[in-house]
Amino acid sequence: MKTTLDIAGQTFALHRYPIQKNETLQAWDAADEYLIEELENSVLPDNAHILIFNDGFGALSCWAIQKGYRVTMVSDSHLAQLSTEQNLKGNNLEGVDILSSLTPLPVDADIIVMKLPKYTRFLVWQLQQISHSARMNVQVLAGAKAKDIHTSTLKLFEKHLGATRTSLAKKKARLIFCQKEKQLESAPVETTSFDVPDYKMTLQNHANVFSSESLDIAAYLMLEHIPEDQGIKHIIDLGCGNGVLSVEAARRNPQAIITAVDESHMAVASASANLLSHGIKPERINCRVDNCLEGFEPNSADLVLCNPPFHQLNTVTDHIAWQMFCDARRVLEPKGRIVVIGNRHLGYHTKLKRLFGNAQVIASNRKFVIVEAYKQPDSKGMR
Repeated sequence: MKTTLDIAGQTFALHRYPIQKNETLQAWDAADEYLIEELENSVLPDNAHILIFNDGFGALSCWAIQKGYRVTMVSDSHLAQLSTEQNLKGNNLEGVDILSSLTPLPVDADIIVMKLPKYTRFLVWQLQQISHSARMNVQVLAGAKAKDIHTSTLKLFEKHLGATRTSLAKKKARLIFCQKEKQLESAPVETTSFDVPDYKMTLQNHANVFSSESLDIAAYLMLEHIPEDQGIKHIIDLGCGNGVLSVEAARRNPQAIITAVDESHMAVASASANLLSHGIKPERINCRVDNCLEGFEPNSADLVLCNPPFHQLNTVTDHIAWQMFCDARRVLEPKGRIVVIGNRHLGYHTKLKRLFGNAQVIASNRKFVIVEAYKQPDSKGMR
């Protein structure tokens, strides 16, 4: 697996964060290379300000800062931000201004470079941000796998920004060329909402939250099986999304502190808003952006609820779920438990049994299973 990007006479060592043993996932793709090649052939002013959206692991930012440009990177992904910081440091580079997706955009960009995000609603939000904040006639250059750029994608750029065209495919990647010709007078609406009548909830959702227009069927099943126990003092909702599990866990366990964790800034903001709007007292709420449970003390939680993602950005992988389970075992109190939901084919029962020494299926349907495991002592004592 390649870990160095060689392009335009420059070589960068690039990794995903955290670096995995026997890492098999490359920290850039053909769209990154295509974008950099196009930018190399563009005429940009000295010290141009490049605004970069959704830089997966810092390839675009490393190239741009190496060329001497001012760089602002905007990302909703905490892991992408950590990867960019790590790759800048590893290549002896500095000076990139890294913003979350909830931060107002700079208004003086000379060119905007974008990797297309996974969710269409998030793309629309970002195009609306550009239409509202960026200077008129600024060039927007976007890239993605060719299979992910559709006629409907180009129509979104035309609707929100202006005339749009696309490139030929190269290494199964394609570029989008657009120039801002339209001005959105009001800032885009930050959230949408939907009701969950069975649980008397109205959930607010930022644009990059999974299943942001309706409750997904996995969450519905998980809601039925959230434990209720007076002995539970601290509950962690790991990979919290919009916080629907956090809200129900808080209701069932009014004595417990609720910690909602996600690597998405928009997910954590949504979870925080939803806990507060459903009457959960602020002193019971702890919402934080983190890489799984990286910053948590050992033996500090009684219950971990987890609906793991099986992709990092656009790459399907199970290493995130495995890290979640390992972190949960470290953070759980002795005899604490983890409750996990996932597709049947993902084999979470086997993974949890290997790690915890026990695992029980407590509910299932034709697509999903819910598995519970308890932290037990081993030969070296409870860890």
